[in-house]
Amino acid sequence: MIDKRMAGFREAVEGIETGHTVMVGGFGDAGVPIGLVAAVLERGPRDITVIANNAGFHTGDISDWLSAGLVRKVICSYPRTSPTFVALYRQGRVELELIPQGTLVERMRCAGAGLGGFFSPVSAGTLLAAGKEVRTIGERDYVLEVPLTADFALIRARQADLMGNLTYNKTARNFAPVMATAARVVVAEASEIVAVGGIDPEAVITPGILVDRIVQQGPCA
Repeated sequence: MIDKRMAGFREAVEGIETGHTVMVGGFGDAGVPIGLVAAVLERGPRDITVIANNAGFHTGDISDWLSAGLVRKVICSYPRTSPTFVALYRQGRVELELIPQGTLVERMRCAGAGLGGFFSPVSAGTLLAAGKEVRTIGERDYVLEVPLTADFALIRARQADLMGNLTYNKTARNFAPVMATAARVVVAEASEIVAVGGIDPEAVITPGILVDRIVQQGPCA
């Protein structure tokens, strides 16, 4: 019987090293894998590139990584939620790649689907298109957006079974399913872990074949 449970958070984040790229799920406070984030902070890798919706808030999320000097670059759609990030960016101590939210998701989806990228009109004619290929299709300009992948994805689930099949709690789902397709190693922090068969197959959102490790946490945000 496959059993992807890890003994604890420290074991769940083994292998995250200096220079790695790490995707972190969450939208606001919803769906942030706080136990996994804390374990990475304790592990202490440096020069991480973080891919997330935002740059955190105050404490208990990736703002803690920023405060500890673990992060070299943030790739996100809305960084200004984190006073820590704003201060570090203004000091030139952290890099930023700003991506419109829909483009961020689609770039991860392309990585998971094995696609070479896509043309989007969203950033055409703006600073976000600087240095990128632009193609006119019909009468509209489109910008080539390339796939986003990562060494690890850290996500939060409501329920997991031993094989790693996952369900989510409403908006806590956010970017987790697409991140689970785009990273080399996927680690899920779940509020509840059940036996195989304990989740209705029709309710599975992320199939276990995409998930490498699971670890249990408390009530789901």
